[in-house]
Amino acid sequence: MELKNLLTVKKIIETGNYKNAARALNYAQSTITFQMKQLESELGIQIFEKNGNRMELTQAGLSILPIIDRILASTKELICYKDSIGEIRGTLKVALPETLITYQIQPILRAFKEKAPNVKLSLQVMNCYAIQENLINGNIDIAIHYEISKYPRSITTNAIKTYPLVLVASPALDENQRDFISSGQKKSICHIQNDPNALYLKIFNQYLKEKDIVLDTELELWSIETIKQSVMSNLGIAYLPRFTVETELKQGKMIGIETEINNGEITAVFAYNKIKWMSPALRLFLQLLETSKLVEISE
Repeated sequence: MELKNLLTVKKIIETGNYKNAARALNYAQSTITFQMKQLESELGIQIFEKNGNRMELTQAGLSILPIIDRILASTKELICYKDSIGEIRGTLKVALPETLITYQIQPILRAFKEKAPNVKLSLQVMNCYAIQENLINGNIDIAIHYEISKYPRSITTNAIKTYPLVLVASPALDENQRDFISSGQKKSICHIQNDPNALYLKIFNQYLKEKDIVLDTELELWSIETIKQSVMSNLGIAYLPRFTVETELKQGKMIGIETEINNGEITAVFAYNKIKWMSPALRLFLQLLETSKLVEISE
């Protein structure tokens, strides 16, 4: 049985189909098809079935996935084994949202690179739902995100910190546009946002719906810094974790707008699969997280 065929199974799960997996692995698509036929012949089962443009695991494929993960984890354990002088090597895959990587986790990343310079640190920025899915599927080693739902029992989760959220605007915003408490309004204001699936945006959009407040337009920008600059230019308002705009609020470049949002905070967590082998790189990163000033609560 070829180890590369097992790696291809994981890449198909990650990318969604044979074509995308071939592109990611720099293979011809016919190579991917051959690998899967070879593996299915060896195991006597069908691993994938087509559903539209996606290849999804069959029930048999789901059943063997934990075994594939154990084999690949054992292989990774050999590759990452410390040499005689105790250097940590290998690859560590960490997924996290833009707000946390930009404003909270930088000191931990810097400390990790100082202590483990020979580790390839792969940072993947995505929304919380995609991060959780990728950890469950075994595509990443550590998930850092805002808490959205419970993980399976095989996943260990630790709280980092609970952060307040804030609605911000430019000081130049007209006084009569600053009312976000009265119900039944149609406001000629632009809602500036990044990923519409971001947890804090779902909280704000639900509040607008409950209050029957309709904003005139939306502007989607995939950069928190660009959103901040746009708010300061009075192009609209934004609902963000307060730590992302704390400096601008203190400097008077932005103002906080009062709301009646009851659950106006989010909790950041980090999670990893406790069943998988813990590489020295993963152990070090977890130690840095757990001993940092960020972490307030551990479960």
